[in-house]
Parts: sequence; C-alpha cells; structure tokens
Amino acid sequence: MAKDGSEMGINTRLAHSGNNPRDYFGFVNPPVVHASTVLYPDAASMAARSQKYTYGTRGTPTTDALALAVDALEGSAGTIVVPSGLAAVTIPLLTFVSAGDHLLIVDSVYHPTRNFADTMLKRLGVEVEYYDPYVGAGIAALIKPNTKVVFTESPASNTFEVQDIPAIAKAARAAGAIVMMDNTWATPLYFKPLDHGADISIHAATKYPAGHSDVLLGTVSANEACWKQLYEGFCTMGCCSGPDDVYQVLRGLRTMGVRLAHHQKSALEIAGWLEGQPGVARVLHPALPSHPDYALWKRDFCGSSGIFSVVLNGGGQRQQHAFLDALKIFGLGYSWGGYESLAVPVFLGDRKIAKGPYDGPLIRLQIGLEDVEDLKADIVRGLEAAAAI
Repeated sequence: MAKDGSEMGINTRLAHSGNNPRDYFGFVNPPVVHASTVLYPDAASMAARSQKYTYGTRGTPTTDALALAVDALEGSAGTIVVPSGLAAVTIPLLTFVSAGDHLLIVDSVYHPTRNFADTMLKRLGVEVEYYDPYVGAGIAALIKPNTKVVFTESPASNTFEVQDIPAIAKAARAAGAIVMMDNTWATPLYFKPLDHGADISIHAATKYPAGHSDVLLGTVSANEACWKQLYEGFCTMGCCSGPDDVYQVLRGLRTMGVRLAHHQKSALEIAGWLEGQPGVARVLHPALPSHPDYALWKRDFCGSSGIFSVVLNGGGQRQQHAFLDALKIFGLGYSWGGYESLAVPVFLGDRKIAKGPYDGPLIRLQIGLEDVEDLKADIVRGLEAAAAI
C-alpha cells in the first residue's frame, strides 16, 4: 500500500483524508477555528508574513483540512473553499477572464452560471458564446485567438447530455485555453476532471459532500499550472467561507461514499422502472443503456449519482404541475444531494442550442435515501395526476 494512501479504497480515504488527529492531541476531527486576526511573534515575521497562517480570509486549520481532503480526491495541486456552489463558478471565471476575452460555455449549463455570464461578465466586456454539448473535438472550430476559457458541465444540468471532456480539453489545450468543469453531478468519486484533461474542477459542496440540505459551500480545485492564479484571485476577492460550514462539509464528506452508493442504486432502479411506466416518454439518465450517451458515460465515469430527469408523454405546464402537486414524499425544492427526494419542473427557454426536442414537459428528480417502493408509489401518484388532465 502506498504511503500516500492512493491505493486505499475510496471510503477509507474519505474517512481519513484531510487531517492527522495527532496534530490535534489525538482528536479525530480538526478544530473549528473561528479566526480573523492572527498574531505574529515579532515585526520581522509580520513584515515577511513568514508563518503558515496570516489572516482568517487566507485559510485556517479548518479550511485546510477540507481543502486537503478534496485535493486527495481530485488529484489537484490546491483547492479553495468558497461560500456556495455559485461562488465556485464565479470566482474562477472572474480570475481567468478579462475584458476583451472570449468565453465558451456549454449551452446546457446550470442556469445561474448562464445568468452570471450574460449579465456581469458581458457588462465587464467578456464575449460569451454558447456551444452544443455534443460538439466534442469540433470545439476547435469555435476557439478564437482570444478564447481564454472553455466552461463545461457533464452531464448537463436538467437534460443530462454527456460531453466528451478529453476531446474538448485536448482542443482547448492546443489553443492555449483552459478548461473548467462543473463536476457536481458525479463528484470526484465517479469522475475526476483533472485526470481527463480539465484544468479546474468545480463543485457545489452544498450537494453530495454536505449531504444534509443544511449548508452552502463550494470548492474549486486546480492543476499545478492554474493553482497560483486561482489562489491569488480567491485571496483578492476575499470570498471565504465560515468555519462552521466548512466543518459540516468535512463531516459530510466522511459518509459521502456510502450515501452516494445508495443514491446511485435507488436512482438507477427507479429510472429503469420509469422507462416502462405509462405516461413516460423518455428517462434522461446517462447510466441507463437506453441513453444515447451511455457508451461515453461508461467510458469516462465509474458511477452515477441520484439525479436525473423524466420526460412526460405529451402535455405542457398543466400536466407538469399536476404531476408535481400530487407528490407526497418528493419535496418541491431546488438543490439536491441531500437525504430527501426532490422534484422540480425543468425550464429550457433560456437555451439557444440544447433545446431538445422533447415529447412533453420535463421534471427533474433527486432520489434521496428513502425506500424505493415508497418513492415509486409517489411517482405513480404524479403520473396518474398528469394523465388525468
């Protein structure tokens, strides 16, 4: 077994990465350090900033424990911890693009990412262009001399197209652009962006790492080439996270492996079952053999999570709302990755390319930790209500 633990199983690494109990008098969890001011022993060390911790915004033992644990999962040179998943998107974009730069974003991206690009980045003089999630190596034709970043997300938000990340990364690297990937769906347990050519891996740690729908956090991990610039941008913007939130995510990380395995098993069972249910036109889950991107998913991913979408067989918003209103176990709420099942209506009106077509309205399901048979019965209530309209 390697000394760095690289040959250990994933649940062993999740249980033990990030901190050494012997650094904290044997306590198995790191201290929750509430800090702003850090004292220096003398003026010379203050002038040189020649100590590990200099001010609360630049890290504490608590944030370091989480960042090191994430680095161990990602294989990254460094990780920053920020207050939300959206901050994990906006901080690296603000760090790596400037006025006059060209930014390529997948058209099936998480809506708040699109909103940030279409409002603030455009106002700051960044040229934003959206591309087809199936572009693959063809992205080379879209890259311009001033393209600085290609922003990917795979599988796609809400519609779950799988991108060919290695092909996109190869084309971007040849042109001198960096690749950022929102990897929240798979987590580094089931896909490692840096291993597939991406430069920066983004996570809404609010989701599976935290796991209990009670904390907001984001992480951004970079390879060696991008780490210094990412860290400097993070320090410049002062967008740091509170220690209690950081601690809760670190605690959640310890059980993420076993929780994800349960989410995966339940979601796959329900998704496969849904394919045979009346009133269902399609199930958008990339780990189903019927999904058009199944081969690509199987090539690059080693697991799937608990979120996917279902397309109703005809109808519109009335049928969509009837389905949602009939649910008794699934909550109607945004976010996912927590212990409870959720359902939301999918809106595609902001897209330019990745619009479908689809046979009917879309509903995104987050499969939680409840018993599968209870969730199936709840979904049947929704399908029957939609069919009755």
